[in-house]
Amino acid sequence: MYMLGLGIILALLKYLEIGPVAAWSWWWVLTPFGLTILWWAWADSTGYTKRKAMEKMDQRKKDRIDKHKEAMGMRPRKPR
Repeated sequence: MYMLGLGIILALLKYLEIGPVAAWSWWWVLTPFGLTILWWAWADSTGYTKRKAMEKMDQRKKDRIDKHKEAMGMRPRKPR
């Protein structure tokens, strides 16, 4: 996501001809977009995105269970 933001900023600087970016080739300015596409393709093909989403969902579930146990006066389990 950082590469996408960097690409947008560089493209705006190049288009508006601001700073040293105005003298750069368009290939250098558009490189972060290519890297972003490669990252997303890799993340989707290896299951990285799905795995991170599942870890986040599991953590939310664990936090919710711990919160309810604490509200009932029970101590949540410590990780083993």
